[in-house]
Formats: sequence, structure tokens, C-alpha cells
Amino acid sequence: MELDVGVIGAGTAGAAAALFLARAGHQVTVYEAVEDPRPVGAGIMIQPTGMSVLARLGLLGPVLERGARVERLFAATHAGRPVIDLAYADVDRRAFGLGLHRGVLFETLLGAVRAQARVRLELGVTIDGLRRDGDRRVVVDPAGEARGTHDLVVVADGARSQLRDDAGLTRRATQYPWGALWFIGEDPDGAFDGTLRQTLRGTREMLGLLPSGLGPTGEVRRVSLFWSIRADLVDAWRRGGLAPWKAHLEALEPRAAPVLAQIEDPSQVLFARYWDVVLRRWHEEGLVYLGDAAHATSPQLGQGANLALVDAMALADAIAGAPSVAEGLARYSRSRRDHLGYYQLATRALTPFFQSDHAWLGWLRDAFMGPACRLPYVRTRMIRTMCGLERGVLLADPLPLPTLPPG
Repeated sequence: MELDVGVIGAGTAGAAAALFLARAGHQVTVYEAVEDPRPVGAGIMIQPTGMSVLARLGLLGPVLERGARVERLFAATHAGRPVIDLAYADVDRRAFGLGLHRGVLFETLLGAVRAQARVRLELGVTIDGLRRDGDRRVVVDPAGEARGTHDLVVVADGARSQLRDDAGLTRRATQYPWGALWFIGEDPDGAFDGTLRQTLRGTREMLGLLPSGLGPTGEVRRVSLFWSIRADLVDAWRRGGLAPWKAHLEALEPRAAPVLAQIEDPSQVLFARYWDVVLRRWHEEGLVYLGDAAHATSPQLGQGANLALVDAMALADAIAGAPSVAEGLARYSRSRRDHLGYYQLATRALTPFFQSDHAWLGWLRDAFMGPACRLPYVRTRMIRTMCGLERGVLLADPLPLPTLPPG
């Protein structure tokens, strides 16, 4: 088949899907609501699964150049008791994570979209409606004007997707009561290289430091600082002044002092809210949902961008050689069921142990998670989960570790 495809949203899932489908010979139109997209956001983790997708797109090189290798995840209580200590190399010496400014991934993917001859990029165009035209889909702007008619529409407009909710496919689309404050600072000496470090006090306090590479511009290494906070307390935090907050965080984790010193105004600190999105199914006739629009989770397992990238690749693979769009979409949903199901379940189960008002969960975590990490079977499963490879709780085979560049 040679299809006319409409992609709604130029984020990770949308841009990657546009590239894969265009390179497979389809004509693609990408509709992006932002008129002048800029590289914004905080630090993210690209796992081996996500890196394998970028490699297939020929885009891993520039991302690696701007990212920071992460060899280890280490979390400890404020008193120094280890809670999580996982090294990628304990599963495979080739494995590693990549700390990255989200803007680097965005610019890399969008730049490739702009250069792709079979993709038409329409910026500043909001799509808030869909209607049928025979077996095709019409995308409609807020004025009710039809902007295009397509054989396949890919909805990848994020966790707040109104198009998803209007379709009646949503089983759950709720915001977590907790989120995180984010700041990306400079780390010229590479003091935070190699390790994603978290400091925990119960379930209400979590400070993280993620090496984040060079950022979209400049040649100074960056580090992302994140601080767990209830969403209903953010406004009070902004009114409360920086000095008490910075002093509290520095007492909790003295290593954070040089990063905190770079924060001079609350406007420098971003707030990220987390969603839990579950759909009854990921596709309808001529329509498919990818990325956060389909399965947003909290970032506890660091999988958001990676799952979106795998979605895009899996969609193109499912469409290739399918006798019809309907069969291609059915193949896609079957191929993603176990992988996405595992990470949705695991994230939902894990999040309250790190961000909640249930103090007793923090006690259980501190008492048992550290020893569990040292059990060979559990440790292997945890690292494979971190890599993005798991597909089931008990007997499911994991995805194979993709070929990665040498360290």
C-alpha cells in the first residue's frame, strides 16, 4: 500500500512515525499546533530500546554526541541507606542509558522531518476534530474547516489529547497528584557523569540528579535536578521563596549545592505533571494513537520517550506488507500489547512507593528493595526493566538487547 497519512503532533511519537512512514513510501502530512516549535523541556532518559529506534532512523549519532552516558541508577535514603543500585553492565557490558535534554531529541527528529521529501509539515495548525469520509478520515481545525483527508490518521498529540477523549476509547486518563519541579543547570566538570542519583526521604521527598549531556546548544555539560512535589503545592512553593527550599535540598543532598546555586528565580524551575492513560484499544478504522496520547505513565521507570519511539517503529513495521490499513493496525496493536501492558502496570504499581502520601510504603521500600536488588533473578529483571526490554511479569520473554555502539 501507498497511503496518505496525517500525523497530529510533532513530538517524539509523531515525528518518528512520520519519518518511518515516509521512508516506507507513504505521503505524510504532520499537523503541529505550535507555530514555531522550540527545544524546551527537562532531562529525559533514552534507554537501549529507544536508542535502537534512533539507530534505525540514522539519528543515533547526533543524539549520542549531545547526550551523557549513564551507567548506573543509584537511590539512597537521606541517611545513606541504599535502596536501588543497578548497573546496566550487570546484564550486558554493552548496555547503557543516555541522559539527554529533551530539546536535543526534539530538534533531531524535527530536523529530519523537515528534510524528508515525503513529509509536509504544517505548523500552527490545531486539529481538534475528526470525521469520516467513506473509509478515510478528515482532520478538522477549531473553525470546523477540513485540513486534510487521509487513509490513516496517527494521533500523537500528548497525554492531554482531546481527540483521544472525544473518540470514547479512554478507559483511564487521570493526573497523578504528584509531579516534579525541574531545573537544568551546568555541570562543567562532569561531577554528575555516569550515574542517575536519587535521594529519598519517605514517599514525600525525592531529589534526583540526572546527567543530561550538552543540551541543544553550547558545549557545557548539563545536569537535570528534579524534586518531587504535590501538584497542589506548586503555587505555594513559588510564593515561599527560594532560600528555604534550597537550604532544605542541600541538607538532604549536599552534592546538589552547585546546581542549586544556579537557581536565582522560581521562573527558572519548570513543573511537570504526570498522567496515567489507558485506552480500551489503540486503534479504530483508519486511526491509531501513539505515545503519551495512548499510554502516558509517570516517569518512574524512565520509559516515556522510549515507548513512543518503539510505537512509531512498530506501526511502520505493522503497516509494511499488510493487505489493508485495518489489518496493519490490528497487527500493530497485537505487537504492542505485552510490552506496553507491562510498563503501564509496573509504573502504576511502583509510583506510590516513591511519590505518595503513604508513609508506610516508603518504609517497605527502604526495608526490602535494597536487599531485593541483590538477588540475582530480581536484579536481572529490574535492569531489563530499566533497559526497556521486559514484556511480562512472570514468564514472558524479554525483547533482545539491541546492538549498541561500543563504550
